[in-house]
Amino acid sequence: MSRIGKTPITIPSGVEVKLDGSHLVVKGPKGSLELDIRPEVRFKVEDGTAYVECDSEVKSDRALHGLTRSLVANMVKGVSEGFVRQLEIQGVGYRAEKPNGNEFRLALGFSHPVIYTIPEGITIEVPKPTQITVRGIDKQKVGQVAADIRRFRPPEPYKGKGVRYVDEHVHRKAGKAG
Repeated sequence: MSRIGKTPITIPSGVEVKLDGSHLVVKGPKGSLELDIRPEVRFKVEDGTAYVECDSEVKSDRALHGLTRSLVANMVKGVSEGFVRQLEIQGVGYRAEKPNGNEFRLALGFSHPVIYTIPEGITIEVPKPTQITVRGIDKQKVGQVAADIRRFRPPEPYKGKGVRYVDEHVHRKAGKAG
């Protein structure tokens, strides 16, 4: 039995969890998320706590036990608190700006500015030209948008120039010894 799957999910006040057959809907102050629960696992809500159960001995079914619990816990946290991923830009002349609309512009040393269209449900803030904050209620979508932005110019190991996560450590290499 999965240790992660056995852990109960505490549902905070203001969050509503509904199960209609195998379709789960989680609504909260920040929005609403939906998930289709696989038939191998059972989901139940009792007194402000949600439980995910699986009695199967098949390895793939047991793997779904912990996965389903993590997905539901992330949905509950997302609609109540939301998720944030922060990026920083390092390099001379590298900067970000958020003009009006759903476009996001990056100057990353290319001959042209990189224009990124912000997906629905995600907000991007630029408190400083070298800092980017990605916010949203869907953890997977927030992480994917941050990874897409980082992929335009990942940090290089010699000077450290590029887009990196705030908590990321870039292993630096020594240059030529001449």
